[in-house]
Order: sequence, then structure tokens, then C-alpha cells
Amino acid sequence: MRKLAFLLAGAAALIAGPALQARDHPSGEQKLARLLDGRVAGRPVSCLSQFDTQDMQVIDHTALVYRVGKTLYVNRPSNADQLNSDDILVTELHTGQLCRLDIGKLHDRSTGMFTGFVGFEDFVPYRRAG
Repeated sequence: MRKLAFLLAGAAALIAGPALQARDHPSGEQKLARLLDGRVAGRPVSCLSQFDTQDMQVIDHTALVYRVGKTLYVNRPSNADQLNSDDILVTELHTGQLCRLDIGKLHDRSTGMFTGFVGFEDFVPYRRAG
């Protein structure tokens, strides 16, 4: 009887493990939704001035989020599945603006090795509702 209880406890731990891990590590879509909570999407723009951008956040496998004042601009680039917050995003700007169709190269933070690229799409502004 004691062996059965031990086996049942072990099985329960194995089943609960993935559920606990999912709660501890939300998906990129969940992180983005949390970041945009209480905000309303505006009309997409093709370019962002790098001089106005105060912060950039990588949402793993999902999007890039740029802060300009109180507005968050979300870019869901092509190849977004390659986005990893452990990588460094390198862009070449010739005009001071980051625009749709620009390419961002991804490099491993520790080795500097090229790991992939993303192609920028339109930037969607999100402002606080109200």
C-alpha cells in the first residue's frame, strides 16, 4: 500500500510539472498581452525615429516593443520565431529611422555568432485607453 501511495505521488508530480512550468514561463503572446493590457491599438506606421525611441523590449518568439513617450509600438517581424531575448538585435540605419522592410540581424549574446534575422513590418502604436 505504501508503494502505491509513493507511485501515485510521483505520477501526480510528473503530471503537475508541465502545468507549473507553463505558469512560471508564460508564452510570448501572454507576455505581450500583459504588457498591452489597458491599451488600445492605433493606426500602424511604417517608420519609427530612433532618436525618439526610449526603450526596446524583445518578446521571445513574438514581437519587438518600442517605447516612445507613453506610447508602445509593437512590431511583429517576419521570422519572429527566431526572436530571443538572449540575442542581440543589430540593425543598420541610414536615415535615423527604423522602417518596415528593414532587416535586423540576431547575434548570440555570449559568442557573437549570427543566429538569424527578422524582417520588420509596420509598427502598431498602443496608447492607454481613456
